[in-house]
This record gives sequence, structure tokens and C-alpha cells, in this order.
Amino acid sequence: MSKSNRRSLLRKIQELEFAAVELNLFLDTHPENEQALCDYNRFTEELMNVKNMYEIRYGPLANFGSSPSQFPWQWIQSPWPWEED
Repeated sequence: MSKSNRRSLLRKIQELEFAAVELNLFLDTHPENEQALCDYNRFTEELMNVKNMYEIRYGPLANFGSSPSQFPWQWIQSPWPWEED
């Protein structure tokens, strides 16, 4: 897998996480907004799918029970997501 594909997936994860956080904050003050809730659920589902795709290709994004690992233990493999150029 190329570095550009890896970066592209990480960028998509960042974008989806941003959208999910923003919608979460909006829903805290507008809990009855059905469209915002639908958007939040759609972004959350897409985020989970993209994270899963990333982890299958490149290894875990988080540790301590947040992401499963293939054998051998992948968390110690580098580069870690934040070490990318």
C-alpha cells in the first residue's frame, strides 16, 4: 500500500471525526433536531467503516481495547498514525 493511500485514509478519518464532533456538540444543544441526528449517525457509520478499512490495511489506530490487533501484536509496529510525514 502506498503512503499516499495511507495519508488519504488518515485525512478522511480526520474529516469524519471533525464532522462527528461538531454534530455531537450541536446535538447537545438541539437534541430534537432529527436531521442533525441522521447526519451524525451517517458520519459515525462512515467513520467506523473508514477506520476499519485503515486498520485492516495498516494496523491499529488506538490501543487499550479500542482496536483489535492481528498477530503478531501490531501496536508496536511503526510508523504510528501520528508519525506519518
